[in-house]
Amino acid sequence: MNEKLFFQRSEQEMDFMPIIPINETEHDNLADAEIPKEIPILPLRNTVLFPGVVLPITVGRDKSIKAVQDAYKADKLIGVLAQKDSSVEDPTLNELVAVGTIARIIKVIKMPDGGTTVILQGKRRFKVGSITTDDPYFKAQVVLLQEEEAPKDQDFAAYVSNIKDLASQIIQLSPNIPT
Repeated sequence: MNEKLFFQRSEQEMDFMPIIPINETEHDNLADAEIPKEIPILPLRNTVLFPGVVLPITVGRDKSIKAVQDAYKADKLIGVLAQKDSSVEDPTLNELVAVGTIARIIKVIKMPDGGTTVILQGKRRFKVGSITTDDPYFKAQVVLLQEEEAPKDQDFAAYVSNIKDLASQIIQLSPNIPT
């Protein structure tokens, strides 16, 4: 199944964002020792990155571009947190959710229009321990969170299959979603 996520801001305005799930064999969690003491933080609007997902993100704010560039030059790891209010241009720590995902930067692409797109691969969930600096961008000490193992019984597999089928039907039947 071709995985897609659509965001609709208004009746006429819709964003398409591909989500590329990682196969379980490719999903390698970062060991605690691989995470530096402090990591750059990238606030995201209207998007949440989960472990095991590869996601293209358009980066526009100067602080965000600097954070991505510095992380890419170093160990390619960055902490991704969703903004509570997407209309805030320069969010403070209180305007970000407390739990996010540590991501590996796969690629940074400079677009012809001058914008920057970064391809992120979600690795581990984390909670912000403390912000160490906010200039030129947020850097934080993070506390890694343990992943809960999903149940692997037949009922669970049937539910997942049913949800995928229903989501596919919704997408096919919705006049507002291009197929």
